[in-house]
Amino acid sequence: MMQQLNSNLAQHAKIKLLCIAVAAVLLTSCKSVGPDYQRPLLPLPTKYSEVANQAAAEVSNTWWTLYQDQILNDLIANALQNNTDIKLSVARIEEADAVMQEVGAALFPQVDLNMNSSRSRVTAVGANPALINPRSDYRGQLGTSFELDFWGKLQRAKESARAQALSSRYARETVKLSLTGLVASNYLLLRSLDTQINLTQANSKSRDESLSLTKRRLEGGVASALDVYQAEVASTNMRAQLAELTRLRALSQHQLAVLTGTLDLNIVSADISLMPIPPTPPSGLPSSLLEDRPDIRQAEEQMVAANANIGVAKAALYPTISLTANLGGESLALGDILKSAARIWTGGVNLYLPIFDAGKNASRITQATAKQKQALATYEAAIQNAFREVNDALVNLRQNTERENALDLSQATAKKALDISENRYKSGYSAYLEVLDAQRVYNDNALAFIQSRQARLAATVSLFKALGGGWQVQAAQ
Repeated sequence: MMQQLNSNLAQHAKIKLLCIAVAAVLLTSCKSVGPDYQRPLLPLPTKYSEVANQAAAEVSNTWWTLYQDQILNDLIANALQNNTDIKLSVARIEEADAVMQEVGAALFPQVDLNMNSSRSRVTAVGANPALINPRSDYRGQLGTSFELDFWGKLQRAKESARAQALSSRYARETVKLSLTGLVASNYLLLRSLDTQINLTQANSKSRDESLSLTKRRLEGGVASALDVYQAEVASTNMRAQLAELTRLRALSQHQLAVLTGTLDLNIVSADISLMPIPPTPPSGLPSSLLEDRPDIRQAEEQMVAANANIGVAKAALYPTISLTANLGGESLALGDILKSAARIWTGGVNLYLPIFDAGKNASRITQATAKQKQALATYEAAIQNAFREVNDALVNLRQNTERENALDLSQATAKKALDISENRYKSGYSAYLEVLDAQRVYNDNALAFIQSRQARLAATVSLFKALGGGWQVQAAQ
């Protein structure tokens, strides 16, 4: 009796030790191998070096509505719906989500159904005559396998897949921001060309009138043939300029047609000076707003994924433990497979531990670490480039504003000089060369003024893009 009691106590002690060992392993599994992600601290200024010189206001992510142009709003709406780059980014999101779902499924047991059938005949001498000959054999079984994620390999893989899925979403937002900026910039170019065409048509009409005047003065003997030839050159040059501007407008409209997915696009002419100047961010805007840019978020998620992949690679150095189980039956007739008393079941634990691989798994850790460093460098470059883009957009906006104001005054002065030179020529106080020079100066300054308005508006588009599509004044407080 005492011997049996001691045996039971020893058996109970072994069971307790086994439970303690299993608990220790499970506690170990709570901490995944590999480094946990921490956002790197980059030495960036807290504020931008360039500041705006206009009134500040809040801007939402639908910044293009600030231009108060319904045609532009419709173009961007069509682009966001029909553009092929948007469709491609959406498909990539679907792919990343499917990959994340596939990786996450590895955390759950897999159940499989396996059915086999065979028919055999025994012709050997001395075969048991009681055997059915030929003989059919049917087998069916359910099997399952499950890897115990002691070292967090599957969790790290899921973490990486989730980061990749988020990265694909930020990639779509980056495409959307780039696309809206591209549509807006091309639309501003189209409106600039419209205004330049209207100005050139008016100047061309004026040159034709000057040509008719010089011809009449030649007939009256108060002008020379040289004046007529000079007037003809000026008139034909203006027609050539008009043809070039018309060509550029057609190309710009074709580009908008591709961006919006509307190949039969036809946009009526309008004046760019009617478009308002949107507000700019307040002075002292914090550089932390760069974190809202989708391309920076995308680069960070790529870094998260690369960091998690280090854990996946490190987990390959540890044992892989899997549980397997099978349950089924066997019968001579297919209809009796569920009734037969011949039951088959198996259960087991599989352990795989690499002993010698000539450094293959260690090299995979080195590869994963190198990719994490590459992702970090890409993230740092994205932030530095974004910081530069904001400062560039701010200085472009400020300087183009000053340039536009100067050209506005220059254009008005050139127009007065042209009027005076034309009156002097009609009164016979100056040669026609003076008129030609005044016409050229006025034409150049008027075109430059229109182009500076386009550059100023384009700088606001660049600023919206550089700040991730908008800002809130409260964020600066």
